[in-house]
Amino acid sequence: MEEALADTEPWSHPSGATVVVQNVVATVNLRCPLDLKQIACAARNAEYNPKKFAAVIMRIREPRCTSLLFSTGKMVVTGSKSEMLARTGARKLAAIVKKLGYAPKFSEFKIQNMVSTADVGFPIRLEALAYAHAKFSSYEPELFPGLIYRLVNPKTVLLIFVSGRLVITGGKALDHLHTAFDKIYPLLCEFKKETRPHRPELPLPPPATTDDAATQQRRTPADLVVPALPAAPAWTSAAPSS
Repeated sequence: MEEALADTEPWSHPSGATVVVQNVVATVNLRCPLDLKQIACAARNAEYNPKKFAAVIMRIREPRCTSLLFSTGKMVVTGSKSEMLARTGARKLAAIVKKLGYAPKFSEFKIQNMVSTADVGFPIRLEALAYAHAKFSSYEPELFPGLIYRLVNPKTVLLIFVSGRLVITGGKALDHLHTAFDKIYPLLCEFKKETRPHRPELPLPPPATTDDAATQQRRTPADLVVPALPAAPAWTSAAPSS
């Protein structure tokens, strides 16, 4: 178990960013048909509602994970933080099925998806990135705030947010996640959003004193009238001589 816990430690990139695994999805074949209703009634921490979902949902605490048991004997394990913990959880769940009177065989264990998160530590110009790499990216901020970037090798999908936070998904091993971050980091540095230095705000004018307010109240409308123009010269209004 100590080795499994060590496998969950964050991976540190030379830039100082860390990649943390958040979820591992694995599948296994128990190679025996299962009576889901009987399992749901006999096992603890099990849920079964065939009208909503055709599988028994079973949870265990150590290691913390959730399984989906299907009548064919196929099982999906999710919620683990590493491949080792996913395998350990799958074996414990298979042992529970065995105690219920079945003869499961632990076979075809496979990691289907690994999800991790990271933070590059600086904001990113997503519009410019999407324009320059339109072949690999999709960005529709009115539908989703993140840019979707698809790496070809390793085959992974990255959700990139303007804050610099990333979600890396689609990896089948830790190396896939690490390689994906290694490849995307220099690209994100090219589209780093420059932040302006902080400028202290100018002080506001002091509030009017009581004397100033009283003066404003004593002002009459005449004080606000525009001064009259000077009278026109007399010769401009004189009648022409005959």
